[in-house]
Amino acid sequence: MFKSMSKNPILWTDGYKLCHKDQYPAHTEWVYETWTPRMSRIEGISHVVFFGLQGALAEITDSFDRYFFAQEEADVVAAYEEAIASVFASTNADFANTHQSSHIRDLHRLGYLPIKVNALKEGSLVPIGVPMFTIENTHPDFFWLPGYLETQLSAYIWSPMTAATIADRYQRLLTGFAEQTGDVKKVFTQAGDFSMRGMGAPEAAYRTAGGHLLSFGVSATLSVREYLKTYYKAESDVMMYTPSTEHSVMCSYGEQETDAFRHLITEVYPSGNISIVSDTYDLWNVVDHVLPQLKELIMEREGKVVIRPDSGDPVKIICGDADSDCTTVQKGIVERLFELFGGTTNDKGFKELDPHIGVVYGDSITVERANKICQGLMEKGFASTNVILGIGSYTYQYVTRDTFGFALKGTAEIVDGQFKAIQKRPATDTGNFKKSQKGMVAVIDEANDFRLIDDLNPQTVAELKDKNLLQECYLDGKFVYMSSFEEIRNRLKTETIRVYGK
Repeated sequence: MFKSMSKNPILWTDGYKLCHKDQYPAHTEWVYETWTPRMSRIEGISHVVFFGLQGALAEITDSFDRYFFAQEEADVVAAYEEAIASVFASTNADFANTHQSSHIRDLHRLGYLPIKVNALKEGSLVPIGVPMFTIENTHPDFFWLPGYLETQLSAYIWSPMTAATIADRYQRLLTGFAEQTGDVKKVFTQAGDFSMRGMGAPEAAYRTAGGHLLSFGVSATLSVREYLKTYYKAESDVMMYTPSTEHSVMCSYGEQETDAFRHLITEVYPSGNISIVSDTYDLWNVVDHVLPQLKELIMEREGKVVIRPDSGDPVKIICGDADSDCTTVQKGIVERLFELFGGTTNDKGFKELDPHIGVVYGDSITVERANKICQGLMEKGFASTNVILGIGSYTYQYVTRDTFGFALKGTAEIVDGQFKAIQKRPATDTGNFKKSQKGMVAVIDEANDFRLIDDLNPQTVAELKDKNLLQECYLDGKFVYMSSFEEIRNRLKTETIRVYGK
């Protein structure tokens, strides 16, 4: 049997953080750091969605309460000392033998995390270069703690912020096409989160799904419900999902797909929506030969049968491939289903499939492909909302912390009682990408957007009072205020209109 891995969060940091307490100037009392998206590597995105801090602080606090403060002092200190001895013994024996662990013992005896976090409201769309929150220590003995927490805090929050920003981009894209061709209300369920199996860990998956659900109502990541209910006071209906098959289910029937479809829509799900993966053998055989045999059953059913292609070029499969020698492939699945099952023409002049039949595509979708799909449908005279898109790890895992250049950087200190503004400004950083703010910061509302003011000190920050939108949200292990998921969702809707006009 394997022994359980230690979950002591004092070890959840970069190895070099173990050294930093002793490297600061003598008599350092206070360190102040800012979290900022420093750049955008995605064309058309100038603002980043602020989301995930509340969940991160809650998870970090819970981790420290359970696996650090609630454990025996001797055990947590011994684990820290063992890490020091093990990591540095071969490169710096003196450090490994003499480095003190008294600050870890003192933190354990204190019994809480002595930090303060001031932040914007989650759901805000924050311009590149403007800080989203600040973190500082509240007890002079623990000046080292804000920097020490940087690693795990960054690991918790860059992904949900990135996912929320990209989901907002999808939402704006799909809304734009729906405004031209169909019903905008359908956009909320037009993009589902299919990403969990492709994410770096189950924890990363539910945080990413939370970011997705700010803009949409569908996720296959079941654990996101508990995440949002626990840390964001979300209601139980925060997500919805349609029963769906997978390839192993379809293969279990053999190649008699007509029998498989008939069993699923009459015996397993005689009513309600059901999504059936349809490319196990030949998608176009399903469209041209299986579905026509079941048309009467499908049209008499109460609910929708959703056909799910899952391989190939999604643009060509949905909108058609003019280069194919097969008539059905030339038309694409939406046009062919309209021929088979009919539909209506809406008041904008675009065709919509009969409500008994639908299409979902969830393989390798990107924003660019989503745009081509919607454009292709519109050009063929079909509403863009005829298709549901599954947004998976091909979107949410093909990103990094550097997609928006997130960083937590120290910008102010108090040493021997004297306030000092500090700034990182590498001469070799020709684009000023890594240049940090200087001193304490504030964020104000100017010209209907957020603006940074830096090079401040405690007095000038205090003078701004409520004009500074960075407000205290967490103090000494407890939340000063919390936002519900519904509040954050609604705020992002308002923010999207403010920044992008829709």
